[in-house]
Amino acid sequence: MSSQNPDGERVVARLRPHGRALFWPSIILIAAVGAAGYLQGSFPLDWENLLVPVAAAIVAVLLWLLPLLSWLGTRYIITTRRVVLRHGLFTRVRQELLHSRGYDVTVRKGAMQSMLGSGNVEINTGLDHPVVLSDVPNADLVQAALHDLMEASLNPIAARRQAEASRAPDETTAWGTR
Repeated sequence: MSSQNPDGERVVARLRPHGRALFWPSIILIAAVGAAGYLQGSFPLDWENLLVPVAAAIVAVLLWLLPLLSWLGTRYIITTRRVVLRHGLFTRVRQELLHSRGYDVTVRKGAMQSMLGSGNVEINTGLDHPVVLSDVPNADLVQAALHDLMEASLNPIAARRQAEASRAPDETTAWGTR
């Protein structure tokens, strides 16, 4: 799905980290709910039976809801002009990289990432630390798209600079102005 701004910038891709990041939190949620259902009412004291769903709710919030919100809070948007990284749960961080500035793109894949077609896309802008799009699906496709977008973004700038450098100087003056 691509949307276009008035200045001609189009969204090429909206990405999140691979969904497998929610596998273990979902298993823990299922286990907590199953354990709460199994243990409910099996203790002799009322406060012990009340503690079972409370403990299950705490486990669900800490080990399922917080990872889910963290996963939902991480987003990578690739447009025709830039790459926008947003992440953070309580403190939001937004970082932008312009294609016209130029960068190197590297894909790193672990064994599990290779099997599932995801990977870490590292964008080296020449700063101290590269920017990493962590565990994105179709990492090779993202890398190819970033290369194409960077090349398309650099060509108009290079063409404009070359045209300005090759233009003949205008020596015509009238009344002291050019």
